[in-house]
Amino acid sequence: MRIRIMLVDDHAIVRHGLSQAFQQEDDMVVVGQANDGHSAVKRVRELMPDVVVMDIHMPGLNGIDATRQIQQEAPGVKVIALSMHSTRPCIKEIFRAGASAYLHKDCEFDELAQAVRTVAEGKTT
Repeated sequence: MRIRIMLVDDHAIVRHGLSQAFQQEDDMVVVGQANDGHSAVKRVRELMPDVVVMDIHMPGLNGIDATRQIQQEAPGVKVIALSMHSTRPCIKEIFRAGASAYLHKDCEFDELAQAVRTVAEGKTT
């Protein structure tokens, strides 16, 4: 069974690059994308992915608040925060909102793919 992933980032090039990378993984499929938190919450309701890879800082509804809403409405959906922002308060807040993992955007793709597998199994990283 393939892990169903949704990508949320306000930069189209980031979503495109991640989508291309995930296509190379036999056990994963990107089922949707969103460019802001409001769209992310709406798309999660429609698609019910297994894992959402979520940017934290986006215009409109940010990734922290979107994660909080997703966890309230679809608690089985796991969220991985992927961000350039790595301040301790920001990371603490995304975990408080319900994220299962946080990775800095300078991580290797293999690390992100492993985090997707880990949280899809119900574990945190």
